[in-house]
Amino acid sequence: MSKEVNEEGQTHRHHHGKDYVDPPPAPLIDMAELKLWSFYRALIAEFVATLLFLYVSVATVIGHKKQSDACGGVGLLGIAWAFGGMIFVLVYCTAGISGGHINPAVTFGLFLARKVSLIRAVAYMVAQCLGAICGVGLVKAFMKHEYNSLGGGANTVASGYNKGSALGAEIIGTFVLVYTVFSATDPKRSARDSHVPVCISSPP
Repeated sequence: MSKEVNEEGQTHRHHHGKDYVDPPPAPLIDMAELKLWSFYRALIAEFVATLLFLYVSVATVIGHKKQSDACGGVGLLGIAWAFGGMIFVLVYCTAGISGGHINPAVTFGLFLARKVSLIRAVAYMVAQCLGAICGVGLVKAFMKHEYNSLGGGANTVASGYNKGSALGAEIIGTFVLVYTVFSATDPKRSARDSHVPVCISSPP
């Protein structure tokens, strides 16, 4: 019986010339999702993941900026590893629940590719933005003086560069992020899902 199934599967793959299965496109509007507990569980996962990501990353940046000694803090490399490490852990934890987007740019890209419905995409973005606001709010509550004096840990354009260059860098960085997500989750890849958090979170 198993031999027959294997032969049939081999014939099917040979006929189509594929050794993978493309998932069907998600419906544009799927009202049935609103009745599923898994949908709301995914929203909670995105909210919590984004909250934790912003809390740890912004707190790390502020902790670095408040150091008077250049060698006393984690340094720029430490900040990069804080960002990458948090993404690694959070994607690993939430990939099976919500897909581990943790970024509106990723969600929007997956929506354009018909990987998620419009309702799920909008709900994810709202949950992510709320999680980010709450995460930064926790940083401000615990490090109020440093938060106010250091501008909330926000990035600024480095000397020698203009705003156009900074905008271009952000666009290219976001493109690379979304491209990496699409590449790592492509059904044509034969590797298992365990490599996805590593690909997405690796610091430059």
